[in-house]
Amino acid sequence: MSSSLFEKIYQFESWLKNQAIPFWSQQGIDEHGASYEKFNADASPDLTSNRRVRVQTRQMFVFALAQNLGWIDNGTELIANLNAYLLRFAKDPTGQHFVHILDKDHNIINRHQDLYDVAFLLLSYGWRYHVLNDLNALNAANLLLGDIDIKLKDHPGGWKEGDYDSPYRRQNPHMHLFEAFLTLYKFTRDGKWLAKAGEIFCLFETQFFDHENGVLLEFFTDNWQPVAGEKGNIVEPGHMMEWVWLLREYQKYTQAPVDKYCHELYHNAIKLGLDKSGELLVDEINHKSKVTTGNKRCWPMTEWLKASLAQAQYTKSDHDYLSDANKAVAGLLKHFIRNPDQGRYIDQLNNNNEVINDTAPASTLYHLIMAGYEATNYVQSSPKELIYAVR
Repeated sequence: MSSSLFEKIYQFESWLKNQAIPFWSQQGIDEHGASYEKFNADASPDLTSNRRVRVQTRQMFVFALAQNLGWIDNGTELIANLNAYLLRFAKDPTGQHFVHILDKDHNIINRHQDLYDVAFLLLSYGWRYHVLNDLNALNAANLLLGDIDIKLKDHPGGWKEGDYDSPYRRQNPHMHLFEAFLTLYKFTRDGKWLAKAGEIFCLFETQFFDHENGVLLEFFTDNWQPVAGEKGNIVEPGHMMEWVWLLREYQKYTQAPVDKYCHELYHNAIKLGLDKSGELLVDEINHKSKVTTGNKRCWPMTEWLKASLAQAQYTKSDHDYLSDANKAVAGLLKHFIRNPDQGRYIDQLNNNNEVINDTAPASTLYHLIMAGYEATNYVQSSPKELIYAVR
């Protein structure tokens, strides 16, 4: 007999708590207190990769949430060491911002301020403030917001990709800023953070969301028009699912009418992105030509799980969305986690669900723990018989 959704979520949570978080909080930390970028299939850390600032800040978030859940008791130390690493190695020589990339020997090789990195700095600051009562983190968040509003704010709305020239603008860093702003509002109740989230919601409604086709576009010109050619038609089902969850979070604080957006994003992500096995979401697809490589990464499955549970919570179609949640967590366990006795995971599969990237990137842990957190919260707040009934 197949296991129920409840049992799958419990298995996923147990793997996170007993394998993934211990692995990354112990073997995943180097002699400087920083996170390795990724692990190889033989369980050795990849010592050749560059170090991205966003990975260090994502791990700050992961360890803060794990501390909050009681899964580790040394989160304060881990976060302090990650922060010390950034201050020592990743501060721009001007002292005004954290840089973008270090090499394997911790030397700065890209000193730009990057908007995607900023989003995860803000997210980590919010969680550090909430879990550790870290007032320095909250002060840093306030200063960083002022900094990007001066340096990166751009006409006609939103922020630049960074303090550098870019051939296009993307919704992706704005999506993560949206998440960070909502998190900071949730934990501080300071209205300025919700106002900033509102700016991005406006961009979503007017630019990112393609009302005619019901999809989320990715790449834009400087004035927020879809870029020309094939690139302008690319959509990522994982991002569409991520926005469903984020819009439901925004709805909690604003009562914004997001039902139409969530319905179209969710069902078009399934329609366009479900692979031929019916178990996984493809990485990206041209929503007009339907051309796709068929490749699949781990993280979109976590966003499908979060989106399906958010939809189940806000609609009356519980069973349909919970059935999808069952597929999403089953796909994660079957194809990407595979071995519940180790804390690593597989990054990417091809069109035939064969492994094409067997490394475990540290950056994926942010997606995994958030999905586990949301799934556990859903289980705890919902009738057990409903979740047990879904198989």
